[in-house]
Amino acid sequence: MIRHFAASLALILFSLPALAFDTKAKAAYIMDQTTGTVLLAKNADQPLPPASMSKLMTLYMAFEAVEKGVLDLNEVLPVSDHAAAYGGSSMFLDTTDRVKVEDLLRGIIVLSGNDASAVIAEALSPDGTEYGFARLMTQRAQQLGMTNSTFTNSNGWPQAGHLMSLRDLGLLAQHLIEDFPQFYPLFKETEFVFDNRVPSNKYNRNPLLTMGIGADGLKTGHTSEAGYGLVGSATEGNRRIIFVLSGLDSEAVRAQEAEAIVNWAFRQFSQRQLGAAGTEIAQAPVALGAAPSVGLELARDLSVLVPVSGGQDTSAEVVYQSPFHAPLSKGQELAELVLTRDGLPEVRVPLVAAAAVAPGGFKVKVMAAAKHLLTRLNAGPRSETPAADTSESAGQEEAS
Repeated sequence: MIRHFAASLALILFSLPALAFDTKAKAAYIMDQTTGTVLLAKNADQPLPPASMSKLMTLYMAFEAVEKGVLDLNEVLPVSDHAAAYGGSSMFLDTTDRVKVEDLLRGIIVLSGNDASAVIAEALSPDGTEYGFARLMTQRAQQLGMTNSTFTNSNGWPQAGHLMSLRDLGLLAQHLIEDFPQFYPLFKETEFVFDNRVPSNKYNRNPLLTMGIGADGLKTGHTSEAGYGLVGSATEGNRRIIFVLSGLDSEAVRAQEAEAIVNWAFRQFSQRQLGAAGTEIAQAPVALGAAPSVGLELARDLSVLVPVSGGQDTSAEVVYQSPFHAPLSKGQELAELVLTRDGLPEVRVPLVAAAAVAPGGFKVKVMAAAKHLLTRLNAGPRSETPAADTSESAGQEEAS
């Protein structure tokens, strides 16, 4: 493995180690979604009761079903006794209702309806039960890389074994934002009135949406076991952050903590553009190729997040197995650019071949063979390891 200092790219970034956010939450996860930089991870991989924040998984699967044509937004679904029996946050549905899928989705997002989640779950369940849908939730979560999540219901109702880590919730939020841009605007709706049934039950519980700080989602949660939690996201300029909090003591503390996190993430870090896709970073040797080396270039635009205060350097290295063997195709991934910054995670960026390299002709192969032969001749004869002395006298001397 070759580690080559990438002097050809302007990567001397001056920054001090960032001070971690001192959160009151029992667990927290903060990520700059634009660059993929994790800014804080406190107990982020510990499976915890997620309360209503787990409704995001139900929504993800509902959005998938709509996209695949399994559900239609204008389709109406019946309300079972099981769904209508849920307490807590609710759309106040009863078994006489037949509700449009679009209304159910808004009821889950804005009103945090436990009943609405169960209606969707039963409609998509392989056996018609909410628990059957929960098993599908767990399977789909694993497929999405959410390895610390297991579900026993669709809405986060307190139940043994219903757990998610905050990193998983952050990953789920990222998937919702990136995979379903057509549905994501629903998360910033501040009001939804269903059938004028309970006019006072119309406000989104996310406190950040009305603060004017760029927040546009996603979901609050609360139970006595989980405390107060929030999966949030906000934008400023070209940047987006995603954050998850759990285990706070009150709604007021949750709102204060979330606002402080948004301000900290945007004020204490800045995004730096380091190079455009196609920028050549280094040259690497090629064995038996029509060219003796190949350029290594950025596969995509490169930007990183750095603390705003000045001080220390960010280092960069190109890492690859050497030499490469022809033929090579243009755009073939060959190496990684590794960026190291104090106080922030390592960044690895793929580097690809800047040009195709065809196999060398007869002359190249003859020269390579001659070079190999000269190397062996210059090394001299191999030294032979002396055979072990197996004589009787030697054995006697060793034993004496």
